[in-house]
Amino acid sequence: MASSKDYLDYIIEQLSVVDDISYRAMMGEYIIYYRGMIVGGIYDDRFLVKTTKAAMEMMPDADQEIPYEGAKAMLLVDDVEDGEFLRELLEAMYPELPAPKKKKKRV
Repeated sequence: MASSKDYLDYIIEQLSVVDDISYRAMMGEYIIYYRGMIVGGIYDDRFLVKTTKAAMEMMPDADQEIPYEGAKAMLLVDDVEDGEFLRELLEAMYPELPAPKKKKKRV
């Protein structure tokens, strides 16, 4: 099941308290970026974030869910109503995010 644009718009609105948020559509789902780094995404109308130490500390009871077949488990963000919590979550996660992989040039 693909995520709805309405749910994406809702999450982006909740993240409006955070500077430098962007997203990209990918195969019916949406990847969420913070300061150019992937923090998570919208999968089947669920806001999932990468499993980092900071995210696990801030959401110790969060369910770990698979965004799509073959992917690593991510943390389900239940408290999407609290923009301030979301800001704190992304800021705490940011230093722990892996650097983007460099794209290989095709010959």
